[in-house]
Amino acid sequence: MNGPSAPSFHHMGLAVRAPKRARAFLESLGYVVGDTVRDDAQGVHLAMAEHASMPRVEIVWPTEASGPLDAYLKSASELVYHVCYEVDDTERALETFRTAGSLTRCVSPPTPAVLFGGRRVSFHLVVGVGLVELLERAPEEAS
Repeated sequence: MNGPSAPSFHHMGLAVRAPKRARAFLESLGYVVGDTVRDDAQGVHLAMAEHASMPRVEIVWPTEASGPLDAYLKSASELVYHVCYEVDDTERALETFRTAGSLTRCVSPPTPAVLFGGRRVSFHLVVGVGLVELLERAPEEAS
């Protein structure tokens, strides 16, 4: 296939204070929850939950240091706070969003992510949508 692939849905991010409860709930639905990883660059702990027929859920909870979840978890002890799309190229995806009329603001620039084997992730506030994570495809996956 020539040219870049379209963005594809990858997962939703679930911010929690009590990861054991979230893990137990997801497992009761048939999800398999992966190992916990600590990502100091993002200031969070993470575990990916996968299911054969339902969307992936990334369980995200704070480290002991102040971090990006603090504002989200001030008013709720858990909430779905981002959606993630896998893209070939972050800048190209953002340009596509802008061309479609979406107003975006970068919250966190592309950074290697521990959970995704060093693939780069970035976070963007998209007016009318909320927080969107862009996960760059591995080079062999990109078109």
